[in-house]
Amino acid sequence: MAQHVCPWWVGYVLASPIRRWLEDPEKILGPFIRDGMTVLDIGPGMGFFTLPAARMVGPKGRVIAVDIQENMLQSLRQRAEKAGLDGRVEARLCSPDDIRVTEPVDICLAFNLVHEVPDARALFSQIRAILKPSGKILVTEPRFHVSEARFRESLEIARSQGLTVVGDMMGKANSAVLEAD
Repeated sequence: MAQHVCPWWVGYVLASPIRRWLEDPEKILGPFIRDGMTVLDIGPGMGFFTLPAARMVGPKGRVIAVDIQENMLQSLRQRAEKAGLDGRVEARLCSPDDIRVTEPVDICLAFNLVHEVPDARALFSQIRAILKPSGKILVTEPRFHVSEARFRESLEIARSQGLTVVGDMMGKANSAVLEAD
């Protein structure tokens, strides 16, 4: 897959409160995230899903947010601190081909990013390696960037790495819930 990285300044648009009308993070994440969990948010931008996840995991949980753009992570850190969630959010710089996370996670958020990575096979393999038993991956891709056929190809790559599609997120197109075989 070709790599296309969202410019850092688009993060301000993606973190807009107006986006909540189209995608409510609490409603999307609610069925999957519980108190005390460890959540991995890959490509979090400025934290549209990261901050709600940090509220949901509570004081005993944490969210590891990895991005290849330091500008995104710096804005995320500032927003987490302002929201009083900086103790629950760990923002880390990663590389396009390595998420640089080795600790076990309960759930991984991969929203609107699989089309941006240079090697989806490596991405899913790395996630699979750190996913706890019964852990899940929530995957979405933007319909205006990624066709349904291309999204299905991504899911086939995920399957080749030991993951199974177990559902979708609230009937949304280009979304899937995956777990380890």
